Amino acid sequence: MARTVFLRVRPHIPEASDGILTSAGICEGFAGADVSSSVLIFAGFAGLLAGTLAMGAVEYSKLRAEHDRQMAELAAERLQLDADPEAELDELTELYVSRGLSADLARQVAIELTAHDALAAHAEAEYGITLASRAAPLRDALGVSVAFAAGALLPWLSIVLIPGPIRATVTFVIVLAALALTGWVAAAISHVHPVVPMVRTASIGGLSMLVTFFAGRIFYP
Repeated sequence: MARTVFLRVRPHIPEASDGILTSAGICEGFAGADVSSSVLIFAGFAGLLAGTLAMGAVEYSKLRAEHDRQMAELAAERLQLDADPEAELDELTELYVSRGLSADLARQVAIELTAHDALAAHAEAEYGITLASRAAPLRDALGVSVAFAAGALLPWLSIVLIPGPIRATVTFVIVLAALALTGWVAAAISHVHPVVPMVRTASIGGLSMLVTFFAGRIFYP
């Protein structure tokens, strides 16, 4: 059960980390500028909202182009199957031969797969397109947006809920812990020792927050 959850979470760990880093950077930068609490809170919220929308839009545009390409390839393959199914069967046989099957076995596999679903057989063999690999722009864009927002929410809530001058310091510590956690999750899924990913992720985040904090402190008029 835990493994299944990890596998579902895994593709969105980078977006969650991006959300944590982006939101923390904005919040720490404005905290370094010593702006009022209301400006700080609104700036963090604006960054969260803008980042979420931007991540979703970019992912949708990218996957929409991929989806359109896949659909065009499938449409072209369908026309070829309708026009000359025997030639397409020969082509499929040759593909399997080129991948190491004997001619007789390749022919048998091609015939059986064609009988089951000719278009699916050609789509996978020629283009690497399977039902699982087909792009789902809206679903995946929503997943990316939710992951980014979930990550970005943590630093912003820290800034909102922690009062007074300690908020930047406490947010810094919370973000480091959250980034270390994402490093641990990624390591657990990949079956690697967690120390290096945790330290690397937290170190990058810590450096980013320090840079933005002092940038706000130095350059804010």
